[in-house]
Amino acid sequence: MDIPLRLSPADMRRLGHLAVDEVVDHLATLRDRPVGGPPDRARMEALFDARLPGGPADPVEVMEQAMAQLRDFIVHTDHPRFLAYIPGPSTFVGAVADFVASGLNVFAGQWIVGAGPAVMERTTIDWLRTLCGLPETGGGLFVSGGTMANLVAVHAARSRRDGLVYVTSQTHGSIRKGLRFLGFDEGRLRIIATDDRHRMDVAALRRRVARDREEGLVPSCVVATAGTTNTGAVDPLGALADLCAAEDVWLHVDGAYGAAAVLSDRAGDLLEGLGRADSIALDPHKWWYQPYEAGCVLVRDETTLTDAFAMNAEYLRETRHGTAPLNYYDLGPQLTRGFRALKLWMSFKTFGLDAFRQAVEHGIALAEHAQDLLLRGDRWDVVTPAQLAIITFRPRLPGAAPGRVDDLTRRIATGTLRDGFALVMTTEIGGRPVLRLCITHPETTARDVTDTIALLERLADEAAGGNGRA
Repeated sequence: MDIPLRLSPADMRRLGHLAVDEVVDHLATLRDRPVGGPPDRARMEALFDARLPGGPADPVEVMEQAMAQLRDFIVHTDHPRFLAYIPGPSTFVGAVADFVASGLNVFAGQWIVGAGPAVMERTTIDWLRTLCGLPETGGGLFVSGGTMANLVAVHAARSRRDGLVYVTSQTHGSIRKGLRFLGFDEGRLRIIATDDRHRMDVAALRRRVARDREEGLVPSCVVATAGTTNTGAVDPLGALADLCAAEDVWLHVDGAYGAAAVLSDRAGDLLEGLGRADSIALDPHKWWYQPYEAGCVLVRDETTLTDAFAMNAEYLRETRHGTAPLNYYDLGPQLTRGFRALKLWMSFKTFGLDAFRQAVEHGIALAEHAQDLLLRGDRWDVVTPAQLAIITFRPRLPGAAPGRVDDLTRRIATGTLRDGFALVMTTEIGGRPVLRLCITHPETTARDVTDTIALLERLADEAAGGNGRA
């Protein structure tokens, strides 16, 4: 008898084998293909069949159609020369873990139906907690990404004490987005000045907190950043921890990008004080090489999460039974949640921590190599030096008006998308555009960096009219 929505074992194997072959071919040939190209919505909509299917089709043919439509219409954020934004290099082990978690349809929200996944997630969280220097009272959970990790942490801080939140101009936009979602108005947000290294100015923060207290207001949470998206800057975490402890203010560290550098000796003292935070956001789908989605929030005291998120419902009564039941719906906003922890658990087990450490240090070294190349000639001005695998720069045009330099900078970035060899985008420093390299892919080589800078120089010349240097 046919079972609705169920393939035969033979068809499942046929489809699964094809899927594995497609992913392996993608990873094996990625370096030899373009990073991506400019999206053309009209062309894509003309190619994609938008008719709602009424009857069945061969699953292998459907898979082949899907792959044909996807291959040419995505930018490969896992490409060794994707140097824009924060790249998303991932491992095949992580992809297989996602397939297994989906194939078994693991429900990782509550104890009765997901005790094994809960213990594996707790184990993985403990690994991350230990690496970040948080005490045994700490805990946390996996979420979709940095935006949700920041939101969970800030809500936990607010549940402890509702009041003012302190950020800088370099704080990630997800913080302000999360605050709006939580009902904060702009009047409760304080923008603290930064120093010449784009880090939060501790003295300015101290003055603002004192002023707010004098006005009868309640300071609640300071949001520090470990690895800003723009420049890789790390706020002075130790000094901020001292101030927050003295003022009894929650210290949240958005380490979605940079917290991974706790593995690296090359990061030196940049992350000193990370383990003194009340909460930390980090993204294993960034610099720990996991497929999307894999964000994580850690807290110093796990009871702060249960105080903020624990729920009771009549249909969940049995989930409270057993020996120390672990219900992740008590630690965050989701009841239904997938098994995100499996991918990092399998990857750490498969490759070992030393391999991750080497990969992180490789990215830091390549950014420093890029800086050496940029400073070697007279084509570029380095705006912010290499830090945590990020460097920013712009073309040097002696005597040119800033507007001309800015226009050329943006045209170079747009040119990389058309060219396809590497992708380099802009950000803004001091209100002006800069080119930005973020080099975190473990397979990116020094030659890739050299060839990418050569591409940027060629695009600069072309944008200037093709008559010699820009």
